[in-house]
Amino acid sequence: MISMTITMLLVLTYSVSGANFVSNEQVEQSDSFSKYHESKMPELDYYDDYEALRSTTKAVVVYPIFTQSAYEWGGFHDFYAGYCDSCLKITIQDYYEKTFASSGNGYRILEFLGYEVIDDIDLDKNPAILEKFDIVILLHNEFVTRAEFEAITNHPKVIYLYPHALSSEVKTNYSENTISLIRGPGFPDDDIINGFDWEFDNTEYFSDWSCMNWQFYEITNGYMLNCYPETELPHYGHNILKTIKTL
Repeated sequence: MISMTITMLLVLTYSVSGANFVSNEQVEQSDSFSKYHESKMPELDYYDDYEALRSTTKAVVVYPIFTQSAYEWGGFHDFYAGYCDSCLKITIQDYYEKTFASSGNGYRILEFLGYEVIDDIDLDKNPAILEKFDIVILLHNEFVTRAEFEAITNHPKVIYLYPHALSSEVKTNYSENTISLIRGPGFPDDDIINGFDWEFDNTEYFSDWSCMNWQFYEITNGYMLNCYPETELPHYGHNILKTIKTL
């Protein structure tokens, strides 16, 4: 009874004095929203800078639907990781899951900023589509077809926003809605470094997720970022996106 009386007196005292309370439940809800916002709604951080960062040129983003599919259970990623000996053909997913492997944050932010979006399927079926655009922005397009590779590397201005792109060759079968792994790092031969033997393979930067010393460096047909920006885009994305517009 004494304990209950003291508790009631404290509640009444703070109520009368007009103090504002934040319950543990409210704090947890707030923290949960903050985490959800950062992981699922990163574009919310770009409302204030929308006019400065929005797309103002004929630019297109290529969503890596083949790579998203490859990283699903039983996909090529499991084959490379040694979890599966026969995961060399997978179903192409029919939705944008926007995961870490498929650079979901980058996709959401760039789409919000008005960049036009196509995906691997669009590009594979119609490689000439890139001729409509002055700038092509690649995400983590790790698994691509030969047609995609040729179209991208022959375009005069590509922003390679994520390292480890264009590292493995796949073949499509649209009647089956599948892709098959043809050639990639260590497959089918151990000495293969890049599935296309591409001289600008930048897989060495794939493990840098902090992007503390990020910078773009120039190659023959564009610019490459020297880190994997997916987790840090909400923190450094404003400056990275401002830089893209000046390249």
